[in-house]
Amino acid sequence: MQKVILMAAVMAVATFVLASPAEAATTGTVAVESGSWFIPGGAAGVALGAGIGAGLVVMGAAKGIGRIGGAAVESIARQPEAGGRIFTSMLLAAALIEGFTFFALVIPFQSVGKFFSSLTGG
Repeated sequence: MQKVILMAAVMAVATFVLASPAEAATTGTVAVESGSWFIPGGAAGVALGAGIGAGLVVMGAAKGIGRIGGAAVESIARQPEAGGRIFTSMLLAAALIEGFTFFALVIPFQSVGKFFSSLTGG
C-alpha cells in the first residue's frame, strides 16, 4: 500500500511540475516561450511532460494486462474446466485496458500539439 501511495505522490508532483508550461497561457499566446518557473525552455518542458505521461500510461497498462494474464493462467491451472469462461473474461478485460490506454495516449500528444500551435499562432 505504501508503494501505491508513493507512486501516486510522485505522479502528482510530476504532473504539476511538468504540466505548468502547458497551462500558462495569456492573451492567446503561451507565456512560456522562453522558459517557465521550473523548466528552462517551456516548449521542451511540455514535450518532456507529454513523454513522461505517455510512458506512465503504457507502464500502467502493461502492468494491468500482465496481472490479468497471470491471474487467468493461474485460475485455469486450478480449474481447467472453467478455462473457456476465464479466457473470455481475461480477453475482455485486456481489451478494455488497451482501449483506455490508446485513449489516454492521445491526451498528452494533443496537449503538445495545442501548445505548439499556440506558439506559432495557428
